[in-house]
Amino acid sequence: MNANTPERPHILQIGSLLPALENWLRERYVLSVLDDASDPAAFLAEQGARFAGVATSALFGVSAAQIAAMPNLRVISCFGVGVDKIPMDVARSRGIAVGYTPDILNDCVADTAFALLLGVARATPEGDRYVRSGRWAQLGASSFHLGRKVSGARLGIVGLGRIGRTIARRALGFEMDIHYHARHPVADAPWAYEPSLVELARWADFLVVITAGGAGTRHLIDAAVLDALGPRGFLINVSRGSVVDEPALVRALAEKKIAGAGLDVFENEPQVPAELLTMDNVVLLPHVGSATEETRLAMAQRVIDNLDLFFAEGRLITQAP
Repeated sequence: MNANTPERPHILQIGSLLPALENWLRERYVLSVLDDASDPAAFLAEQGARFAGVATSALFGVSAAQIAAMPNLRVISCFGVGVDKIPMDVARSRGIAVGYTPDILNDCVADTAFALLLGVARATPEGDRYVRSGRWAQLGASSFHLGRKVSGARLGIVGLGRIGRTIARRALGFEMDIHYHARHPVADAPWAYEPSLVELARWADFLVVITAGGAGTRHLIDAAVLDALGPRGFLINVSRGSVVDEPALVRALAEKKIAGAGLDVFENEPQVPAELLTMDNVVLLPHVGSATEETRLAMAQRVIDNLDLFFAEGRLITQAP
């Protein structure tokens, strides 16, 4: 590097990222991985001033204490849509730009929502276990319980952002009746707005949760909502585990107050309540809503593109609100 070549920016990686993204970061920047430090807090206290950027994910985020230890931090590039693990107020007060990866994962998360919905309504994972265990051969198909029809059913969507809209469009192919709940009506949405979440749950056959996480939506789906959903209603959660009151959900399922649930997210991941593991009317996934090769690679590309553009021009392709 000659005297006229600017030094590459120093980037701190928090948490594990897609291998391709980690390779791109090493190629373009001076990369340090926080997980490599035996004492991360001491490492940041000593080295934090070096870092102009952070690369992280929605799973790991970055804490206020970590930001405070990086006085020259200018940009955070996050792999994912959720920014509830990034203290946005702290970032704004410091003038730190926060990039994220919206839109890219809309299709795959919507597909996952319907995979869960169909899985729990038609009992496909349970049916798979029934066949593999030999019970079909022993008892016959007539001993396997009936599922529930999805086509023409009533779909309630909690949160009508980018992914919520995509889920609604998927539902049109099933000729479902669609209502939604959000803080405010969405001006150009063709679907019916329900200002009361409890009333939406009371109306719906399937209640799909795709609202943002964070303190403002913690336990939004509580015992009252689950009671309203009722013994014929199913809950699908592809948002954040914190949005659902998990103990209340476990009680509702155990007491047959709702028909079933399809869950991609949990309050204390990767820990899942033991009761859920024994329930046949629950379909469980390990937070893989956007986990396809195509989408994850596109998300990684956006993380690196956000960083590249910021250091070149001082702006982001997609900046978190």
